[in-house]
Amino acid sequence: MAGHPAQSEPDEASASNEHGDQGDQGRSGSSTLSRLATRLESSALAEGPRELLRGALGATAAESGASAIPHLDQRVFLDSISVNGFRGIGRKARLPLTAKPGVTLVVGRNGSGKSSFAEGAETALTGRTARLDKQRGEVWRRHWRNLHDGVDPKVEVRLAIAGDPRLSTLTCTWSGDDVTAPELEFRRPGHGRRPFADIGWERALNDYSPFLSYADLDKVLNGRPSEQYDSVAAILGLRELTDADERLQGIEKALDSALKQAEAERPTLAEALSVLDDPRAVRAFALVGGAGDPDFVELDALVTALPDADEGHLRELRATAALTGPDLGMVGAAVDRLREAVAVLDDVRASGAEDAHQHAELLAKALEHSRRHQDDDTCPVCGSDRPLDETWAERAAEQVATLRREAATAREARTGLRDAVDAVRYLVTPAPAWLPAPLVDPWEEWQACRAIDDAERLAARAETAALVLADACAALREEALRELEKLDEEWRACVTRLAGWLDRARPAYAGRTRLRQVRAARKWLKESCAELREERLRPFEDHSQRIWEEMRQQSNVDLRSVRLTGSEKANVRKLVMDVSVDGTEAAALGVMSQGELHSLALSLFLPRAAAPDSPFGFIVIDDPVQSMDPAKVHGLAKVLHDLGETRQVVVFTHDTRLQRAFTNQEFPVTVLEVERAGRSVVTVNRVTDPVGQALADARALIRTRNLPPVAMTHVLPSLCRAVLERAFSEAAWLRLHRAGMAEHEAEKTVAGAVTLLDIAALGLFGDPSKRASDVYRELRRRCGPGAVDLIRQCQEGAHPSGTSMPNPYRFVDDIKAVALAVRKPEEGP
Repeated sequence: MAGHPAQSEPDEASASNEHGDQGDQGRSGSSTLSRLATRLESSALAEGPRELLRGALGATAAESGASAIPHLDQRVFLDSISVNGFRGIGRKARLPLTAKPGVTLVVGRNGSGKSSFAEGAETALTGRTARLDKQRGEVWRRHWRNLHDGVDPKVEVRLAIAGDPRLSTLTCTWSGDDVTAPELEFRRPGHGRRPFADIGWERALNDYSPFLSYADLDKVLNGRPSEQYDSVAAILGLRELTDADERLQGIEKALDSALKQAEAERPTLAEALSVLDDPRAVRAFALVGGAGDPDFVELDALVTALPDADEGHLRELRATAALTGPDLGMVGAAVDRLREAVAVLDDVRASGAEDAHQHAELLAKALEHSRRHQDDDTCPVCGSDRPLDETWAERAAEQVATLRREAATAREARTGLRDAVDAVRYLVTPAPAWLPAPLVDPWEEWQACRAIDDAERLAARAETAALVLADACAALREEALRELEKLDEEWRACVTRLAGWLDRARPAYAGRTRLRQVRAARKWLKESCAELREERLRPFEDHSQRIWEEMRQQSNVDLRSVRLTGSEKANVRKLVMDVSVDGTEAAALGVMSQGELHSLALSLFLPRAAAPDSPFGFIVIDDPVQSMDPAKVHGLAKVLHDLGETRQVVVFTHDTRLQRAFTNQEFPVTVLEVERAGRSVVTVNRVTDPVGQALADARALIRTRNLPPVAMTHVLPSLCRAVLERAFSEAAWLRLHRAGMAEHEAEKTVAGAVTLLDIAALGLFGDPSKRASDVYRELRRRCGPGAVDLIRQCQEGAHPSGTSMPNPYRFVDDIKAVALAVRKPEEGP
């Protein structure tokens, strides 16, 4: 593939050295772990804590290796982004990109569909966009589908993975209306198709996010302090150190929790022992309730000296003492309700409502049969030869409705009876797994009630069976309690509790030595992490400061340091930016303008996105220029240009100043223009440069058929005048920039030149006050004698009479030659 990143990407190490990448900061977490392990072996830490640290670091290294990104051992670049039915794009539109380092500007007016490409790619790769995080995100979620063409939304991102000769494709589709629930499929030649979630890029996309929107710029600085901390700490390789500490913390927590639990149980256990009038309990109380560690040997002897008893018999006695029979109050209430329901149904039957119900059902079935068998000549009920005709059917239907109204009372009575029967049956609980022999027959009699269908019999039998079973349970329970008391149950219960505590307390107290070792290991790890954090943060801080120096231009704010305070799991952890204004320390958010804050946010984002350990060779930035003054826009162009030597930088903007800043500083850049027509039809055109675009407009006019003569004598000269104005303006910017004029002053100077001769004087001499004769003389010198005539023809096109245009094609070609000759100032001696 032409321009493949494997052929065109600069050497990573040389790029880092030349352009100030973070260097060591971006190495993998395994490098951090190995350096920490080396430091550990040379430390004076005791062997116990050292062994604990070896285990924690080794387990973390193994887990870190297992979670590495599969199938992604080279950088990923963007080849193209295709979108249809999503946001401002209707039918399919494709944004072609060059999958290698360099800067691409995607330009177009607001509403042209630019951001739909950026948001489409971000949604496909991360499942979110900055808009989803804003307060108006709920509205955005409901109206993200494009209303034109009726196509299903789809985003297709073509990816070039270094070392792979063929492109991979990430396809994002939506079957529903939830923008946060797309279906993602990743296809890489030679690896087949699979859900994108299985690729394993989630962590890398979070740690080295290659997407930055205008809304994200605010979030970089105004987000939660812990999020700012985490975003930087992740790329410094500190997460693995946190994982190792969490492993040690888990051991510490288990040991500490066991010891605290054993200590917390001692007072309640001692209180239980103190109330027993038993010499064994008195001795156990002295051992448990005293200060210091208990004597586990003597406590074991007290536990094992318990008189023998038949444990099986004790279990039976305890089970019997815990038995509860039927709740006679609930049973009595349910039986009363059942008998009342029986009486109600008897009254209904006596009133004829039940007969009405039966009569209605009989007529309904006959009516249904007659409608299914309309050809029958006999009555299906009595067998006579009188057919059930339509007249009979109408009378029967009316009679059924009347009878059913009369039968409603019967239905309610039957329903009430069913509910009352169910209520009694619900109270009949199954027998426990073990029953004393005297309770087997009473409980079977009680359970047999569930099988009785006759309501009156159920009421009588349930009442009797419940009373018999409840009395039997009460008698056996009292007998069991008396026998337990005889068997030394109080002391036995206390001994059982004491034995359980001993099982927990013995290893808890024995683990205090290991607990001290774990705490010593964590203390050493915390101190080492702080040193490594500062060491690894320094290159990141240097990179941020270099970016800020490029973008600050005339700002009097210095970025003095970038610090991480707190620790990875601390409740209060944040990223701190120390700035000074004219040498006086100040808080960044309090003294910096919005443009300065956005420049500072870029200074923090770009080092993170450009970390050498990032697998993403591309960075997508949407609308970064807002709130920036001209000087910072030129500084941004310089930063993006430097970044573009090792990264593929794609910037979406409607602000023409950024394109002009690239041109004025003679930085190479690819410009793509996005246009949106009716029905959300979006097209992407490659723009060579502003001068070339104006020439293309002029040639398009010439090629248009059946134009009136005024188009050639008036319109074409005006278009060519625009060509020359752009060429002279470009030269003016370059000349003023080389002369060291401040960016805002240069912008003001160029904007103040109104006439073509003023703009030409500014581009040729850097001085708009030069006389026309000086301009003409310089044009003849650089472009030949015909150049002055071309200038005059362009000016005459604005007059009512226009200008003669015998050969339009030759005229445009000559204008192009002049524009190319004057668009850059001549180099000085």
